[in-house]
Amino acid sequence: MAIAYIESSVPSFYVARPSRQIAMLAKQQSTRDWWDGGCSGLEIVTSLETIDEIGRGEPVMARDRLALVSELPILEVTDDAVVIADELLKFQIVPQKAASDAIHIAVASVHEVEFLVTWNFKHIANPFLRNRIRELVEGHRFRMPTMCSPDELLEYDEDD
Repeated sequence: MAIAYIESSVPSFYVARPSRQIAMLAKQQSTRDWWDGGCSGLEIVTSLETIDEIGRGEPVMARDRLALVSELPILEVTDDAVVIADELLKFQIVPQKAASDAIHIAVASVHEVEFLVTWNFKHIANPFLRNRIRELVEGHRFRMPTMCSPDELLEYDEDD
């Protein structure tokens, strides 16, 4: 079974109150459909970085986000992951203000998961940064996961 790492935007979109913005509402619904539909048959994992992020904010929403991921396996933030995250920041591939995003990329890469599932297209699944991220990760002899949204995975059907 393929493994997918989820970072904080996935449980955040799942738990969020319905948005008044159509595009945001569609992402929320796609996230719920993907999660409730069995996550495309993938084994879902996360990290303590995700747990820390989703535990912040409004207490009721934080509680619901944490409950959603409470049964997920937690991947360790290894020494290799710290080195990769630090370099993503040092070389300004990911900005300092988004240090958590660098950790998500690094943890998913070091643990060689198939997919990094995210709604963060600014610092994680950014097509303009993807090659720089890949080069750095592969320079450490790891493989960058496929970065995609729940919506992209939801549309995949093995029977097609």
